[in-house]
Amino acid sequence: MEVYVNVQRRGQYSLLAACDAELLGMVLHDGKVAFEVRKEFYMGSKVSVEEAVDLMKQSAIVNMVGRNIVEKAIEKGLIHPEAVLEISGVPHAQIVKM
Repeated sequence: MEVYVNVQRRGQYSLLAACDAELLGMVLHDGKVAFEVRKEFYMGSKVSVEEAVDLMKQSAIVNMVGRNIVEKAIEKGLIHPEAVLEISGVPHAQIVKM
């Protein structure tokens, strides 16, 4: 399983955007909500899910979308299952460490 990761610096913090590879460029619709998995935000390096989790541990802010990446983050104890939103059946979660 591969995911796209894009690490960006925001002042003293690093922001990691991660998405399951097959979701890149898609628009997820759920009622009035339209969530675009934008290439400009999420596309960076294509890595394994395990590599993405390692990057999550080093990042202050994480924005993730996709079943593979979110389930692995839950498995590794990085997010609580109740903190996950679903948009059109696709999991989305964020981590903020301050």
